Amino acid sequence: MNVVQTSAAPAAIGPYSQAIISGNLVFSSGQIPLSPGTGEILGTGIAEQTEQVIKNLKAVLEAAGSSLAKVVKTTCFLADMGDFAAFNEVYAKHFSGKPARSTVAVRQLPKSALVEIEAVAEIG
Repeated sequence: MNVVQTSAAPAAIGPYSQAIISGNLVFSSGQIPLSPGTGEILGTGIAEQTEQVIKNLKAVLEAAGSSLAKVVKTTCFLADMGDFAAFNEVYAKHFSGKPARSTVAVRQLPKSALVEIEAVAEIG
């Protein structure tokens, strides 16, 4: 196993890694819409926050030698399932390969974020 760490994405805010490489797969931790520089939430609406989450996820995957195009599975967490349609619009722009996905509503996300995404992707 190899730990993935990049300053192009927010540092972990707990006792975990941004991602772990195992074999030819990278397993990302959940990304929320934090600024890599300040650690503050970026965006007030679901579309803005989803864009930042995907930007952070992309940075972690690239640091691991992967990309959004190589994602095979995502797990998505929404603070409000009423945001599902707007979330899907942004998500579809970035995941054109249509990886497998689970999306669930949760009571609350860290720092009161509206969205969190974790991914499993191939490397190479």
